[in-house]
Amino acid sequence: MDKNLKHKSNRVNSGIHFMLGNYAVVEGALAVGCNYFAGYPITPANEISELMSKRLPEVGGIFVQGEDELFSIYSIIGASLAGAKVMTATASAGFNYMQEGIGYASAVEAPCVIVDVQRCRGENFATQADVMQMRWGASGDYESIVLAPSTAQELFDFTILAFNLAEEFRNPVIVMSETTIALMRERVKIPEKESIEIYKRMYTSLTPEEYLPFKAKNNSPPEFAPIGEGYHNLYTLNYHNEDGTIDWDAQGYKKLYQRITGKIRENKDKICKTELCFLDDADVAIIAYGSEVRPALDAIEMARNDGIKIGMLKLITVWPIHENLIKDIAKNVGRIFAVEMNIGKYAREIERICLPFCPVSHITKNEGIIHTKEEIYKAIKEDLS
Repeated sequence: MDKNLKHKSNRVNSGIHFMLGNYAVVEGALAVGCNYFAGYPITPANEISELMSKRLPEVGGIFVQGEDELFSIYSIIGASLAGAKVMTATASAGFNYMQEGIGYASAVEAPCVIVDVQRCRGENFATQADVMQMRWGASGDYESIVLAPSTAQELFDFTILAFNLAEEFRNPVIVMSETTIALMRERVKIPEKESIEIYKRMYTSLTPEEYLPFKAKNNSPPEFAPIGEGYHNLYTLNYHNEDGTIDWDAQGYKKLYQRITGKIRENKDKICKTELCFLDDADVAIIAYGSEVRPALDAIEMARNDGIKIGMLKLITVWPIHENLIKDIAKNVGRIFAVEMNIGKYAREIERICLPFCPVSHITKNEGIIHTKEEIYKAIKEDLS
């Protein structure tokens, strides 16, 4: 553990730290108000549970080590519906087991944060292979919010962002971590408590007799009432009416899921976050996310030194996909390079958006290790020659 964090009971450990990426997740969660964590041991996410088990009880929160991933995901959902700010953490193999719970959380609109530290199947090597599962892994209709940090600092920052988005939209939010950044130590600046933005969940002012747990405006989440405080709500995966009861109605089902998916789809401009790098004069562009942003930026420097005008769209929000921005970039460059650490999964989404306007080249690597800057630069140069 970072020696600066020992024997402290502050929620916000303001200052400059040299910190493991997994520890940065914990400090971000605590800073934004997380007060319940349940998790099951799995490498390379174990340090999150390890530090949570020490830090969370110190600040009055509850840490639970579950017997498996199913317990962990359903435990945080139950705590969320009781009014807690909740998180779990796992790695790719454990993320498989959480899909049913993620689908349930989406259906009952339980805000929660899930950290998936991606690893290769059965081994602790680097990958971004879970990127499509994070969007499509659970059954039924739902929308995912997925954030992709590329540094230890962003693991801290984006964990805070994940909680705020979860609370605002009453939706699961996934922090797409990776072995690379999770087990890396880097400089992390934790700001003063007063400067940290915290979104407060919208609680109902209605009485239990007046309150309908799933009544909301179009494309919006309902106001919240915690279980255990006189609001006897039914939270079911099945189709439910505004009062939570199960009584099948085709038009009611359609209306419910238009709202549950619409609260994400129709608020993309608010949810989606990106960074534009060197695109003002770019003739070609890279689109990258997560740890692959790092060698991509170095490759851009190499290419520009060689006279190639290239920029990058860094995706912070991977899901929902920022289609309009990607389309606008595709209209203004001659080629897009999709850089990722898998067999080329998200690249096909980029192709879907860009191909009417410009070609897309895949720069993929599926060897359990991040690209080098030389590999990316070589692929760019060969493609443009």
